[in-house]
Amino acid sequence: MEIYFINPPFKAEFGKFSRESRSPAITKSGALYYPLWLIYAALYSKKGGHTIRFLDAPAKQINEMESLEKIECEDNKRALFVLDTSTPSIKSDVAFGERLKQLYPKSYVILVGTHPSACAEETLGYSSAIDAIAIGEYDCIIKELADTLERGEDVRGVRGLCLREKEKYIRTSVMPPLKNLDELPFASQFIKEYLDEKNYFFAAATYPSIQIFTGRGCPFRCNFCVYPQTMHGHAFRARSAENVVAEFEYIAANFPDVKEVVIEDDTFTANKKRVLDICRLLIDKGLNKRLKWLCNARVDLDLETMKAMKKAGCRLIIPGIESGSQQILDNIKKGTKVEQFYEYVANAKKAGLLIHACYMVGNEGETKDTMKETLQLALRLNTDTAQFFPLIPYPGTEAYQWAKSNNYIETDYAKYCLPDGTHNTVLSTPELTAEDMVAFCNMARKRYYLRISYILHRLRVGLSNPSDLKRSIKAFGKLKHYLFSSK
Repeated sequence: MEIYFINPPFKAEFGKFSRESRSPAITKSGALYYPLWLIYAALYSKKGGHTIRFLDAPAKQINEMESLEKIECEDNKRALFVLDTSTPSIKSDVAFGERLKQLYPKSYVILVGTHPSACAEETLGYSSAIDAIAIGEYDCIIKELADTLERGEDVRGVRGLCLREKEKYIRTSVMPPLKNLDELPFASQFIKEYLDEKNYFFAAATYPSIQIFTGRGCPFRCNFCVYPQTMHGHAFRARSAENVVAEFEYIAANFPDVKEVVIEDDTFTANKKRVLDICRLLIDKGLNKRLKWLCNARVDLDLETMKAMKKAGCRLIIPGIESGSQQILDNIKKGTKVEQFYEYVANAKKAGLLIHACYMVGNEGETKDTMKETLQLALRLNTDTAQFFPLIPYPGTEAYQWAKSNNYIETDYAKYCLPDGTHNTVLSTPELTAEDMVAFCNMARKRYYLRISYILHRLRVGLSNPSDLKRSIKAFGKLKHYLFSSK
């Protein structure tokens, strides 16, 4: 069967909408994530014998009309359209599905992603043009649906769907998550055939970079984290070390311009032995001299593993530090202690690893005093880079339930982004308004990045590493408006 995997257009006139970011938006740094979940599902269906078509409209920065012109589908053919979605774009995504159904009435339109997984019946109720919702991890769901449609069988036998049946909605049996991730072909092979790596940008990575996942599911229980709660669950599943390193080999051989690999796993370092095995193989094959890489890494990462990662080519690690208040860390089920942060940063510096630290305000218990604690912590830790964001609670997460049950959140999904597609703060609490949180993050960003000591540090790093200087200049060019703006 012919399957069209589509990352739909959204606010193309303002920039590249990064739908598969954990917080979808047109970002201030200009970041655009690869649509990796869509890519892996397309690969799985292609491996299963189906014909694949792929369109990433945000990467091309094209609008609805231009996108529809690029979709070549025979009017009398029953194609399967798989549309990626996000919370801020959900109404637009449904409207795009309606246009496809109008043009190709025999087609089957299904929505995928975190938002419809969390709000399946609600989303299906927006339009009769949408035939189904895939709930959760959808590689196997799409392939099973395509197999069923091709055979002309009843789609109610397909696992993992929410369907419309007369005046009600039904859910089919649950699709179990994919266990052996080595069954999936490499995302980089798909990128080579269908996409252009120069269309994508990750502010913390050397440009151009390739993004991959080496594992799914996160064993930790942070109440705001959207992928484990809506898509992949908390059972950690991982590709073998050999499989991961084989993809590094493929990237090294097929992308001469790519200098860095971005490992996008929620927690790449969850299994120490696997990380050390990957590092050993990268060194044995000499890939540490060809490719740098970065990853998300919790603050329980030890010095031994950090040193092995550095030797294997790791350049930067990204921890979710979130808050300087232990009470808030406990409230959000982070499972970390403030004291750990200091040892983590000290060890990373000993190992020679850079750190991009993530801070978040607006969680349960947040006050102006606890926000000050967070800024003071960030300045003391003095990591290579840092980001400060208000909490954006997404449907399907415990954080969303907390905010919604207390009437702290704006429930109009379109307001999750401002009219220009950039992030909006939809949360206000009795202690802090949305304006308070935005003002704090803007102030914290300026305090952090406009220090003389920090600017001198970045220049020193850039002079010793020209590619890092190029990356910093590109990111700063996008960010400077927000650093120097009075808003």
